[in-house]
Parts: sequence; structure tokens; C-alpha cells
Amino acid sequence: MPNVQPGRPGRLPVCLRRADLPNSRTRKPTRRPEQRVDSAPAVGTATMAAAWPLSAIAGILPASLSLTLLLATLVSILVLGAAAFFFEHIRKIGCMHSLERSAVSDAFFEDPNSLKKVPCPSVLDPPEKYISLIVPAYNEEYRLPEALTETLNYLKRRSTADKSFSYEVLIVDDGSTDGTSKVAFSFVKKHKIDNVRVLLLGRNHGKGEAVRKGMLHSRGELLLMLDADGATKVTDLEKLEAQVHALAKKAKSSPGTSTSSSQNLSDVEVAVFGSRAHLEKQALATRKWYRNFLMKGFHLVVLLTAGPGIKDTQCGFKMFTRAAARKLFTNIRLKRWCFDVELVYLCKRLRIPMVEVSVNWTEIPGSKVRMTSIMHMVFELLLIKVGYGLGIWKIGS
Repeated sequence: MPNVQPGRPGRLPVCLRRADLPNSRTRKPTRRPEQRVDSAPAVGTATMAAAWPLSAIAGILPASLSLTLLLATLVSILVLGAAAFFFEHIRKIGCMHSLERSAVSDAFFEDPNSLKKVPCPSVLDPPEKYISLIVPAYNEEYRLPEALTETLNYLKRRSTADKSFSYEVLIVDDGSTDGTSKVAFSFVKKHKIDNVRVLLLGRNHGKGEAVRKGMLHSRGELLLMLDADGATKVTDLEKLEAQVHALAKKAKSSPGTSTSSSQNLSDVEVAVFGSRAHLEKQALATRKWYRNFLMKGFHLVVLLTAGPGIKDTQCGFKMFTRAAARKLFTNIRLKRWCFDVELVYLCKRLRIPMVEVSVNWTEIPGSKVRMTSIMHMVFELLLIKVGYGLGIWKIGS
């Protein structure tokens, strides 16, 4: 029992607290200092135990190996991201193609003489002309006049000599920013809209899309695509024309085909490609070494993509029957450089007979192909291989 100071009964000493009394109603459990000290090492021990594997691994692996693992992880993330972007791009191209096939065309030709709009025909309609010449043009204000003059003079001479020979020239302005459309419409005024027509795409899509649009809105039994620079002489179309007739005759006489001898030329599926392969040695001698190296590499990739058969896929002088064009240009998806390779690929998949014919060719200044275009071509070749190879792009019959 604690002592009580004299003279002041019932008063506890200052050194004693009320919480220390055994019978105190307000007594609360007191945490002793040693308990608080003991709890801190427990938490620290748990943290160290959790962190031990990481520190142990970091201590075991060399610094160079850790850096290698980090770089490998980053590269894997980049590769997966690029693959996801690539496959999404292929999917979008397929979806866009499906929408374009199902959409109703509202395109028209403008007649500068009558100021009326002429509805565009469809390649699905019966032919109205013997031959259609499709000329894709992008900023060709200065090269187009000479090429068109030479082409139309040849066609007029031939139609005068042969009354059954009818023609049309379809100029597809691929969103030019110069006076290309003005030059083209000047030829429409001079030669009338029945013979010369201009299709305005509004914005630049690419040569492949310009050719596709022209093919889909042409009226000929035979459809010829040719460049706006006049690099290939228009008279060489007779070489391609002769091969088309020869292949069509062979197809009609083949016993295993469904083609009858009474069918029109436009109903037989044939493709003939102009070729500059015979000029390769001369070109190799005049071009710089790095251009030859890039072109050889590009030809190798083309061979791996489309297979053998056509040596010069990029010559802009190609002829198709109406039936072949109907199948090919309703299936084609690429809009820029490598649509030619896709045409070769589709011909093989659709079993359309094709042959390569040597043509005269002269290099005209002002080419739009740049060194950077090679990389874009390789990318498009990869699109062909993956899009069709994995079945993402479907081929309609």
C-alpha cells in the first residue's frame, strides 16, 4: 500500500498515476516500449524476404545479361505492336474492298461541249467499243499532250482504214494539282466525249486505283492500260492484240474448257503483259550500281510473292479482255505501286491465261518513282503474301 503524505489524507503521490491503481475503472492496456520496438523488425523481415528473390537474381545474373533481357523484351514489344498494326491494316483493306464492291457507283463523265453529265458505264455491261485505252494521270500537264496526240492520231488512222475498229480513250485524273485536267478536257472538246473521256478522282489514290477505276468504267472488248508519258509506243498494242486473239482462239478450241467457239472475244479470259525484259542488259549498263542492286532485290521479292512466269511485272502496258478485266479489277486491292504484281498473282489464282510480249520502250524524264518507293513496294508485296496467303483477302469469281 503506498504511503500517504501527512496532513493530506487520500491524496496520492505525484509519482503514482491513476492508471497504475489496480482497481481503477479507466485503466487501459499500456503498450510497453519493448513491444513497439519488437514490431518493427517483423515488418522489415517480411519485406526483405519478399525482395530477396529479385536481389538474388540481380546478384546472380551479370549486368550484360540483364541488359540483354531488357532489350529483348523491348524488341518483342515492338515486333508484336508492328504485327498488330500490320494485320489491322490488312483487315481494313479487305473491309474497304468489300464496301467498294457493294457500293453503287455515282461517278460520271463531264461533257465540256454540252455541259452535261454522262453516266459512267460498267465493266459488267456488254461492250460498246472494240478497244478502250485507260491512261492514269497524276500531275502530267507537260507529258500528257504529246502522248495523247500520238495515241489519238494512231487510233483515228486505224478507224479510218477499218470501219469495224471503234475506240475510246479514258483519262483518269488521279487528284492532280496542276493543269492535267485542263489538258485532258481540251482533248475531249476536240475529239468528242464518245471517243475521249475524263474521269476525275478528286484526290490522289495511286496509280493502281486510277487504273482500276478506268477499267471498271470502260466500254471496250479489249482494255489496254498505258502510261501517260508515252514511254511505250502505242503502235505496240498490235503485238498485244495479236497475242490476245491467239490465246482466245486456243481457249475456244481447247476441249477441256467451258468456252465455246461462238463466244465473243470479250467473253474469253486473257491477259497479255508488255515487257521490257529484253532491254535489261542495256538498262543495267546505264543505271547506277545501287539502283541495279535495289531492282534486283525487288525482282527477287516479286518472284517469291507472285512466282515465276512474268519477268517484267512493272511495265505499264497491259491488255485484258473484258471478261478477264471484270474478274481481276473487281478483286484487286492494292492502290499504288505493286498492283501489277497483284494482277499476276490473281491471274494465277483465277486461272486466267497470260503471256508476256516484248515492247519498245523509251525512258521519259519526269518519272515519279523514287528510291523511297522501293520500300513501299516491298511493304505492298508483303501485304499480298500475307493477305491472300492467310485467307484474309477473299477472291471472288
